[in-house]
Amino acid sequence: ALDLAALATEHAQFKDWWWKVQIGKCYYRLGLYREAEKQFKSALKQQDMVDTILYLAKVYLRLDQPVTALNLFKQGLDRFPGEVTLICGIARIYEEMNNISSAAEYYKDVLKQDNTHVEAIACIGSNHFYSDQPEIALRFYRRLLQMGVYNCQLFNNLGLCCFYAQQYDMTLSSFERALFLAENEEETADVWYNLGHVAVGIGDLNLAYQCFKLTLVNNNDYAEAYNNLAVLEMRKGQIEQARALLQTASSLAPHMYEPHFNFAILSEKAGDLQRSYTAAQKSEEAFPGHVDTQQLIKQLKEHFAML
Repeated sequence: ALDLAALATEHAQFKDWWWKVQIGKCYYRLGLYREAEKQFKSALKQQDMVDTILYLAKVYLRLDQPVTALNLFKQGLDRFPGEVTLICGIARIYEEMNNISSAAEYYKDVLKQDNTHVEAIACIGSNHFYSDQPEIALRFYRRLLQMGVYNCQLFNNLGLCCFYAQQYDMTLSSFERALFLAENEEETADVWYNLGHVAVGIGDLNLAYQCFKLTLVNNNDYAEAYNNLAVLEMRKGQIEQARALLQTASSLAPHMYEPHFNFAILSEKAGDLQRSYTAAQKSEEAFPGHVDTQQLIKQLKEHFAML
């Protein structure tokens, strides 16, 4: 394809922007990102096209230059005001950079231009859910249902929103529908994990235990489920099993602070202060602002000072 595009560009005396874009696509697929960037830039000089801007932004994202991609999208918006794909591109980058508030603003701009944009509605709903506004999130997810979106993820999110908005009559039926629509084991694992949370919320720890076990049956690398199972084992007094589960969770997801913190608490109760201190430090690395971890480290330091 690359050879064909190169010959065609030569035949067009390097004046046809379309063939340059095709060469850029070939370079992108081959992993030659700098060469692809040159081709896309050259094509943009000849003909301003939204598609070319999107391809060039993909190249910058692959080169780990999100700010350059953002600037490119914003320049594109100056030339193509209100272009949904460009606004959506900016929102996605902000979301990946964990700047959720800016992402939500741009997704709202997307909805001003196209009020049936599924991704924007879903992302704004998710943002409201994590901002402790499950009732508002529920409205967005119901809007998706009205539009005919019918999949496991949507019912999974609906179930969680209903639970946290205290609409318990709808919670279990949403999760049942999600389980029925799950297309693979990862999706099934997510539903069982959320059901485990619901069970913890209503105080049925046996049901929670079963749900987290079923999560691991479907996805054996689910670090959060290992962590939660460990907490339930600690409640039962099964210290060794809890310790093993927490070690598995922290090895699967070193970026999570919860397994390290729980391991620190467990070791401290068992009198193994050195292990507790090491785990607490790892927890602080993963989440520096966690108050309970800081208090535990302070207690352990005071204890060591007394020794």
